Amino acid sequence: MTGEVDKVFKALADPTRRRLLDSLRHENGQTLGRLCGQLDMARQSVTQHLAVLEEANLISTVRRGREKLHYLNPVPIHDIQQRWIAPFEQHRLRTLDAVKRHAEESDMAADKPSFVYVTYIQSTPERVWHALTDADLTAEYWGHSNVSDWQVGSRWEHRRVDGSGIADVIGTVLESTPPTRLVITFDEPGAEPAGGPTRVTFHIEPYRAIVRLTVTHENLADGDALHAVSAGWPAVMANLKSLLETGHVLPQAPWEMHAELRDAQMARHDPA
Repeated sequence: MTGEVDKVFKALADPTRRRLLDSLRHENGQTLGRLCGQLDMARQSVTQHLAVLEEANLISTVRRGREKLHYLNPVPIHDIQQRWIAPFEQHRLRTLDAVKRHAEESDMAADKPSFVYVTYIQSTPERVWHALTDADLTAEYWGHSNVSDWQVGSRWEHRRVDGSGIADVIGTVLESTPPTRLVITFDEPGAEPAGGPTRVTFHIEPYRAIVRLTVTHENLADGDALHAVSAGWPAVMANLKSLLETGHVLPQAPWEMHAELRDAQMARHDPA
C-alpha cells in the first residue's frame, strides 16, 4: 500500500502532470493528440508523463477504434483524502465538497464514459468472467446476486440475498463475449430514465501474467449518480479482487464506508 501511495504523490509532484489531470477533469476522455495540443512539449514527453500517471492509477485508458482515450481516475486521490483529511474535518469538508461539486458540475459528452475504473487482478480472464456472472459468487463479494442467462437481449437482475427476491438494479444484456467483454444497462426498477438507461461495460484482458479489468459506467444522470458510482465500483471491485486472489472476501465489506448510499438505494425499493 505504501508503494502505491508513493507513486501517487510522485505523480502529483510534477506541475505538468497536474496540468494533464486538470485538463481531463474539465474534459474527460481526450486523445494523446488533444492533450499534446495544450502543452508546449514534445509528444514523447507527454507520453512519458501520461505513463507515470497511469502507473499511479490516476488515469486509465480505453481504446475506441483506432483512438486511445484517457480518463481521470479520482480513486487514489479520494483514498488520500479519506486517510489524511476526512478524519479531522469530515463533516465540514463534505458540505464544502457538495457545494463545490454542484457549482462545477458540467455535462459530459453522451458518447464518452462518465466513470472509468481499472483494477489488476492475479487471475485468469475466465475466472474473472465467472465471478462477474455467477449468482452465488456475486452474492459473496457484492452482497447481491446478479441473475441472468447472460445472453444478448436477456434481462438481468441485481437481487438481494435476504430471500426477499427484491431487485435493486435491473437491466438488459447488450453484449456478451466470454471471457472478455460484457455490456449491460444498469438502472433502478421503474420507468426508464429520461436521458435513457445507463450502461456498464466490463472489459477483461490479459495483462502479462495477470488480468486488467476495466469497468466503464456511461450516461449517468447527474453529479449525484456520478458520486454514487465513484464510491460503489471501487468497493465492489476491491472485494472481487480479494476473493479471486485469496479465496476470501475482505474482513469488512468495503462499501460500509459509504453505507448511507447503499441504504438509501435499498430503501427506495422496500415494500411500503
